[in-house]
Amino acid sequence: MKPKPDQGPYVPQLGIKYPAEPDHHMELKPKIYDTVFDDHYPYLDKTLKFKLWSGFIYFSIWTLVFLVCPIRYGLRIEGRSILKKHRKLFENGAMTAANHVMRWDFLAVLQAVRYRRLYFPALASNINTADRGVIRAVGGIPVPLAIHAMKNFNLAFDELHRQKKWFHAFPEASSWDFYQPIRPFKKGVFTMAWTYNLPIIPLAFSYRPPTGIYRLFKKGYPLITLRIGEPLLPDQSLPRKEAVNLLREQCHKRIIELAGIREGENPWPCEGD
Repeated sequence: MKPKPDQGPYVPQLGIKYPAEPDHHMELKPKIYDTVFDDHYPYLDKTLKFKLWSGFIYFSIWTLVFLVCPIRYGLRIEGRSILKKHRKLFENGAMTAANHVMRWDFLAVLQAVRYRRLYFPALASNINTADRGVIRAVGGIPVPLAIHAMKNFNLAFDELHRQKKWFHAFPEASSWDFYQPIRPFKKGVFTMAWTYNLPIIPLAFSYRPPTGIYRLFKKGYPLITLRIGEPLLPDQSLPRKEAVNLLREQCHKRIIELAGIREGENPWPCEGD
């Protein structure tokens, strides 16, 4: 399931300069649209046009992307038996959580859970870029900046939870390409898990050195391993704040372990806000 403790993780040496703050973005795509995310915005788009578009995107992922991802990244997924073992636990929905390490990491998570749609809180600014159509189609729901609009954002997830849908989160909040340590986690996603009493399935991206034919065309970039861990449950007997902090701490620790990082060797704390 995970590397032996005496092996340690493979750390890619790519010469990438990462931001000083763990939740800052490496790069922001240029703004193209001026969508206003207020209480009139359709956080759940129920139009026929959108449903057809979303269906086409997911069909493309389940067929073409699932074939390409293992070839492009050497993707190896470990721990799928855990999902089978806990099927009854996930009957009313679940949340997956992973470190955020590359452009295609969400697609790899989809491949890990196999033929499920995932819905996730999306950075509102990303919905005003060229990627907005795909982000919305795969399940991205923009987090509004205006406090008065949060009610409709929450109502969208309330409805999805009633439908027993699965959610996904990148608690690090920003993507750092092929970064090895696990950065601090924002607490919002764990508040959501506590609110809906959802089990959290921790997943960790780690790396392998390019071998064989990959050494010829990967140019030093690593191969990807995605490990699935045992689900974590919110402690509903605790007050909300205490339960959320505990769940965040447990998830952070579990993802560190799944990434093969030795105890005490991850430089970042779990608290990201």
